[in-house]
Amino acid sequence: MPITLPPETIEPFTRAWRHRELIRAVARREFMSRFRGSALGPAWAVLAPLIMMLTYTAVFSITVPQLAAGKSVTEYAGRIFVGLIVFNLFSELAYRAPMLLHEHVNFVKKSIFPSETIAWTATIRAFTYGGIAFVVFLAFRLVTGGPLPGTLLFAPLLFAPFALFILGIVWFFMALGAFTRDVAHIMASIVPILMFATPVFYSMDQVPPQYAIWLRFNIVGDYIDMLRAVALDGVLPNPFGYVLLVAASYAVFLFGYQFFMRYKSVIVDVI
Repeated sequence: MPITLPPETIEPFTRAWRHRELIRAVARREFMSRFRGSALGPAWAVLAPLIMMLTYTAVFSITVPQLAAGKSVTEYAGRIFVGLIVFNLFSELAYRAPMLLHEHVNFVKKSIFPSETIAWTATIRAFTYGGIAFVVFLAFRLVTGGPLPGTLLFAPLLFAPFALFILGIVWFFMALGAFTRDVAHIMASIVPILMFATPVFYSMDQVPPQYAIWLRFNIVGDYIDMLRAVALDGVLPNPFGYVLLVAASYAVFLFGYQFFMRYKSVIVDVI
């Protein structure tokens, strides 16, 4: 007997597929617009993370090699870089989401424009840059003699649910940001603080147990830990923990979408 999924659980995908050509065209335009007017153009998508990786390695080799805790400086820098890739994906869209509808107000005001697709294009753009940065990291690791474990093949299975989690966040804050621009200011205040509650510059095993239990509620931190494990340590995620993380991410994805669609008709009037 075939399994039938509830329509509301797959509606975001069916609507995205229906508008896939629009999403593709707008995402391509957004990707190219970031480098418009620069001499090197899209090459900056590779150069920027490469410069950052080289900077981390140089700084840590001079100033704080003792923090590596038995690891090479390049490996320590790589762990931080992986954490920043994940956190920057979240922070870029958390900052941008409340103002996305305002950025595309000329489209949103047209009743035939599917405004929910804006979240897809913004997320695709951010993950394109994040993916390029991750490839730069892998190339740098190979050049510096670091091994690439076979568990690295699991990385796409982390990025996919993380993208769904981010999409839910974007839809939610897109809707809130349409009603008041204060949401953008709130996010600008909260996200920098959240960085210190996320294992970007440290690992969860360095956190005292009484605090670690609270930090575990930070889904972004869980993705950082798992990506470091598969990309650097050669360790697959705990199956139960992974399934729980995917379920939580999908719940955020559906909640954000349904929240946005509930107020979609009102947004056109208040934006």
